[in-house]
Amino acid sequence: MNTDTNASWRDYRVIATGDGYKLEDFGGIILLRPDPQIIWRAPFDMRKYEGLHAVYERSSSGGGAWKILRRVPDEFFVNWRSLKFSLKLMGFKHTGVFPEQASNWARIISMIQGAGRPISVLNLFAYTGGATLAAASAGASVCHVDAAKAMCERAGVNARLSGLSDAPIRYIVDDCVKFVEREIKRGRRYDAIIMDPPSYGRGPKGETWKLEDKIYDLVCLTRQVLSDKPLFYLINSYTTGLQPTVMKNIASLGLDGLTGETEAFELGLPTGDPRIILPCGTTCITSFK
Repeated sequence: MNTDTNASWRDYRVIATGDGYKLEDFGGIILLRPDPQIIWRAPFDMRKYEGLHAVYERSSSGGGAWKILRRVPDEFFVNWRSLKFSLKLMGFKHTGVFPEQASNWARIISMIQGAGRPISVLNLFAYTGGATLAAASAGASVCHVDAAKAMCERAGVNARLSGLSDAPIRYIVDDCVKFVEREIKRGRRYDAIIMDPPSYGRGPKGETWKLEDKIYDLVCLTRQVLSDKPLFYLINSYTTGLQPTVMKNIASLGLDGLTGETEAFELGLPTGDPRIILPCGTTCITSFK
């Protein structure tokens, strides 16, 4: 499980976990958010934690809403290495950053800096741009694609906050699969691909997206936009059933014919209790020779 590089967070931490919730500090904003994998008992009543700003309350009918206990700014910030992220309370318990991805950002920076050549990166389902900023900070050119305009706009804000306003980043608001299909026709290629596809969703016409049903075809499709000399291929999953070995098998099959080394592992966050690592999904990385 990769957790070590999360120590680079200057102002984020998991204070405590238990009873289906995690208590987190985002730059002085204390939030209590649900997590279905936290099935152990809490060390104390986290709802009574001094300084708690907001709790995301789950609804029995699905979804949920934020319960504000004390004023939360419209915008608050966290910093990782040289990168700065603008956060806010969002739907589905989100804040605008996935802190556990810091270990992947560190890996991305290391691979790009070690390449010794210009690297072009395609970041799909790119959200608010953590991986985009990591790649750009290492000197890569990045195509950032997300179907949500607001997420692309937030990624641009984060780039500005991180001193990367002039970095070679293209922000594309589009369906990721359709964009890749057009890139294939255009003959455009990338040296590295990063993907963080959603576990579940619905398209504009009501079509259902389930990652378990789509991931293999998605890997096969995106393989077609890798350059003749690729650097790496990275895919994240927060789907419980897609264990590391499953992810590694899919990448090995979908990227068949390319010479590389594939590894898959859990991501995790350290917590206030040194005995507990909070599991946070799976990453699969193929590094090409």
